[in-house]
Amino acid sequence: MLTIDVVTLFPEVLAPFLGASIPGRAAAAGLVRYNLVQLRDFTHDRHQTVDDYAYGGGAGMVLKPDPFFEAVESLQPAGPIVLLSARGRRFGHDDAVRFSVGERLTLLSGHYKDVDQRVADGLATEELSVGDFVLSGGEAAALCVVDAVVRLLPGAMGDHESASSDSHYEGLLSPPSYTRPAEYRGLAVPEVLLSGDHARIAAWRQAEAERLTRARRPELWERHGE
Repeated sequence: MLTIDVVTLFPEVLAPFLGASIPGRAAAAGLVRYNLVQLRDFTHDRHQTVDDYAYGGGAGMVLKPDPFFEAVESLQPAGPIVLLSARGRRFGHDDAVRFSVGERLTLLSGHYKDVDQRVADGLATEELSVGDFVLSGGEAAALCVVDAVVRLLPGAMGDHESASSDSHYEGLLSPPSYTRPAEYRGLAVPEVLLSGDHARIAAWRQAEAERLTRARRPELWERHGE
């Protein structure tokens, strides 16, 4: 079973998502266990202070290092300790695969202006970002990572083929999908998908995946051809 720890100021934000859909079903099936850790439980003043002003001045509050260190030390995790940060390397499918075959994953969710750099330097084993934008906190990023990882666990999805045809699984974007009705508001399903010719359908899907990847994500297409 994979254990996923999330150290956060807002466990109540994550809990509903982790109890629903594929993440919830995976937990119910015993494939994954979620451990939501309240960062304030590792403070030692009556106000449960987790942040302070930045050395050197500047706007915004910085999360203190000591609650993070003590929270992680209480977990004694054996596995990746990931600080979710806009400064981090871009999280990708390969990371999700790597985490999904492990036994433990610990995610550190920041908030406010920043997290003290000593958390990145002395505690986290890696620093990851979910995209080139800034979120109010790491909770949304943590949910992205958890969802991407858990859906890859054997048995998490009823049909593994569904996951294997997703974007990025084979290095390409996925081809377009269509369902009933065959025509809607003048927009028709491509004839090949109605043909019943599985070889033609497979060739069309491969061609569309390549076309979309070349047009929308040239860096993925270049890497795919290596």
